[in-house]
Amino acid sequence: MRAYSTQNIRNVVLLGSTKSGKTTLSEAMLFEGKVIDRRGSVEAKNTVSDSSEIEQLNQRSIYATPLYAEFMDTKFNIIDTPGADDFVGGAVSAFKVCDTGILLVNAQQGVEVGTEIFARYAEKYNVPLILAVNQLDGEKASWDNTLETLKEAFGNKPVIIQYPVNPGPGFDGFIDVLKMKYYHFKDENGTREDLEIPEQYKDEAEELRSALIERAAEYDDTLMEKFFDAGVLSEDEIRKGIGLGLRSGDVMPVFCLSAKKDIGVKRLMEFTIRTAPSPAARPARTLDGREIECKQDAPTSLFIYKTAVEQHLGEVAYFKVMSGELTEGQDLENPDTGDKERITTIYAVAGRKKEKVTDLYAGDIGCTVKLRNAKTDVTLTQPGTEIAYEHIVFPASKFRTAVKAADQKDEEKMSEALNKIAAEDPTIVVEYSKELKQTILKGQGEQHVNIVRWRLKNENKIDMELLPPKISYRETITKVATASYRHKKQSGGAGQFGEVHLLVCPIVEGVEATNRFRIDGKEMVLNIKNKESYDLEWGGKLEFYNCIVGGAIDARFMPAILKGIMDKMSEGPLTGSLARDIRVYVYDGKMHPVDSNEISFVLAARNAFKEAFRNAGPKIMEPIYNLEVMTPSEYMGACMSDLQNRRALIEGMGSDHGFDVIKARVPLAELYKYSTSLSSLTSGSATFTMQFADYQPVPGDVQEKLLKAYMEQDKDE
Repeated sequence: MRAYSTQNIRNVVLLGSTKSGKTTLSEAMLFEGKVIDRRGSVEAKNTVSDSSEIEQLNQRSIYATPLYAEFMDTKFNIIDTPGADDFVGGAVSAFKVCDTGILLVNAQQGVEVGTEIFARYAEKYNVPLILAVNQLDGEKASWDNTLETLKEAFGNKPVIIQYPVNPGPGFDGFIDVLKMKYYHFKDENGTREDLEIPEQYKDEAEELRSALIERAAEYDDTLMEKFFDAGVLSEDEIRKGIGLGLRSGDVMPVFCLSAKKDIGVKRLMEFTIRTAPSPAARPARTLDGREIECKQDAPTSLFIYKTAVEQHLGEVAYFKVMSGELTEGQDLENPDTGDKERITTIYAVAGRKKEKVTDLYAGDIGCTVKLRNAKTDVTLTQPGTEIAYEHIVFPASKFRTAVKAADQKDEEKMSEALNKIAAEDPTIVVEYSKELKQTILKGQGEQHVNIVRWRLKNENKIDMELLPPKISYRETITKVATASYRHKKQSGGAGQFGEVHLLVCPIVEGVEATNRFRIDGKEMVLNIKNKESYDLEWGGKLEFYNCIVGGAIDARFMPAILKGIMDKMSEGPLTGSLARDIRVYVYDGKMHPVDSNEISFVLAARNAFKEAFRNAGPKIMEPIYNLEVMTPSEYMGACMSDLQNRRALIEGMGSDHGFDVIKARVPLAELYKYSTSLSSLTSGSATFTMQFADYQPVPGDVQEKLLKAYMEQDKDE
């Protein structure tokens, strides 16, 4: 394969809900681009894209697959992405390296929640979208209904370039109002006739072309002047105006497809090549805010958007050449670490097919092997250029579970395998929680985590168990209390002695610290000598006040007292959870000239703090998450009812592009497997996002259950 110049490259990401036909479309594109001479199908498990065993078992895309076609003297790079929200990481990575998105809409369903999700991501990453209405040959295909949902979802952005003739099982052609042609397809291999528009369709075609011309004129002053003067624009002028609107995100051209029958695929590719932006039109931003133009006569830089371990090749790094020319044998460096990497081999990629090439120009997508340290989301650049591109921002996890190896001997192997999978897919997060004493696995949904489990079993021969994750509760207090404790130990030789008197009270936002307290009806005034404030690593604060007068305790023992308090805060008195937001005043005590030492005051402080804490209206706090659910209106009631059963506080309801939106605050303890429940409630048509908000006290009945469970556990141990 020859090296393509930047202007002759188009990078396209295929997007859409599950079953919208992305993999089938990619197969047709490869067929039109002569990469394959026969189209496979998802059902026959022989497509270039969904080629992994797990994808064929599930008959759906799970990984984002890079592909290419050579068409109209252009290298047409394609990334076929999964449609399920659980595997959205593949699409997010693709947005980083693609310049245009083709958003497929199933003509039998119209705009779905998944369609909306991908459109939002495209907007976030400033990737222009072409709308491809697919499956117009389906039994329930409805052009009118699909158009209505497009307008509801995207306002006036959709602009009709084509409309179908005979949508439904008899679909065999469409009117193209840019070309003003009727394209009729004679078979299921893309063989088309370019015909004049039949008389019965001319009026509608003229009306849609006028609307198209009017929209095209909006984005260029010269075109607007010509439109006002002559009332018409040429095909090239229309394409120019629509291209400008596409790049700005104000226009979404609408095309007709049956990817299965290869109807409309060639015209979609032609339009994309002639109208969509080349990589040169889309500079990339660096971490320090610079914009780097994608051009060949510049220092070489590339961005690794994906890594994968593949049989016979080992670890493969997929990248986009962001600037310059990449040549075989070139030495690059990681600007973050200074690590040197040699690009020993370069491949053009069509799924599992890797074609060796000697060089790639700016804008092109390829892969390499045998990099030492460069992983996903890493820049490699010509030494001395100091270019580091902005990192990919992956969506927050929506599903968490605790995991352990079924056979304890496999625990270390399991941990290594999980970390390798997480390196390939950054939306998988693996962490060992010292606080919970569990390995926590996070992903985008239960399906996502089950794929990880399948890989461990089938690729690593490790059985992994999923367990409900413990909750990171916090403990605090609600009122003032005092306590004292004397630690005394004598067993021959030097003994141990330390006595600590302290007062605790809660830190409440907006309430200033004081030195005056009423204890058991008596006024207590403390003489504060000094204050230390600590932001705790697990959240919240500790304020430590030294109020010792008259030398009752030497200053040298105060760090030991602080350590004793901190020790107990890291294992709270109620349930062993971390304690937070407490002021501690040490106001009295005793010491012994011989037997007092640091350990004595550590133990005295621990026990005094424990007693005071239990008398200060102790409260268990739980993590609360902000939840936003997007659902079709027919499932609104079911979603609301389910949330209320989860102790949710509904904060607002609204609508967004035809979908109902619920905003709520929900305890994390109630969100285990929520993604699965929501999918079941709404037949997979709803989605949600969740983000940590704060800690709030648990209700009394929940606190009682937690205390009882902790006591039982303590008894067992």
